Amino acid sequence: MKKREAMLRELHLYPLWKLREGRGTAPENPAMPAPPVEAGLQPAPVLEERAISPADAASTANVGPQPVALAPAAETLDEAGTSRIQHIAGLDWPELRVMVRDCTACRLRAGCTQTVFGVGDEQADWLFVGEGPGADEDIKGEPFVGQAGKLLDSMLASIKLRRGDNVFIANIVKCRPPNNRTPAADEIATCIPYLWRQIALIRPKLIVALGKTAATSLLKRDVPIGSLRGKLHDYQGISLIVTYHPAYLLRSPMEKAKAWEDLCFAVRVMRGEKS
Repeated sequence: MKKREAMLRELHLYPLWKLREGRGTAPENPAMPAPPVEAGLQPAPVLEERAISPADAASTANVGPQPVALAPAAETLDEAGTSRIQHIAGLDWPELRVMVRDCTACRLRAGCTQTVFGVGDEQADWLFVGEGPGADEDIKGEPFVGQAGKLLDSMLASIKLRRGDNVFIANIVKCRPPNNRTPAADEIATCIPYLWRQIALIRPKLIVALGKTAATSLLKRDVPIGSLRGKLHDYQGISLIVTYHPAYLLRSPMEKAKAWEDLCFAVRVMRGEKS
């Protein structure tokens, strides 16, 4: 119990949630409702949840100082670009890994140590998508392994998930942008077909977009993240929700409570509750 409370306090998530009156004895720890049985979690008590208000949405204008450029629409691609996307769309896991490993299709590859393919269960129900590798990820070849990765692992644990167990973690771009800048439009356009193929192979039940770059690149809507949070979106028939990137939460710890609300929302979606 003490370890669980310490983890939630680190996330600024404890104590936030209490049982409604009449629901019975308070639980040992104030965790959120559990995802469905297929997510490997046990049912939890019904909790009092704070709704995401319009004021909350209005206060979350932009995660980063740089504008996010969207990938161009398919109709703007030349023949070579279209052919490349079609080729990637036909790859299986081993072929996709090799192509990502050997990719030199954009300028990001020249400035990084290695590509970062993604990690986790290839048949996961949960897919978490970030922006791109950072310095630690570039060295280790795995997404979210630095301080932001530790926070993401804590976020997963708070809803009884863990890396690699019914969870896959990936990024919009597979190479580290210089100085961790936001990927440029052409870089996203070149790299995102790899993620499209990963999504098609995994067939997750829910995509959690971590941060504005992930959200706007997948939804093709360049709008403030605050207007995307708290809503159920659709990515080619797959449910998608939006929350903050862990790196942003490290810089703005007071927003962790809002990220907790988003995680609660994600679990409700996985349980079949659409609001």
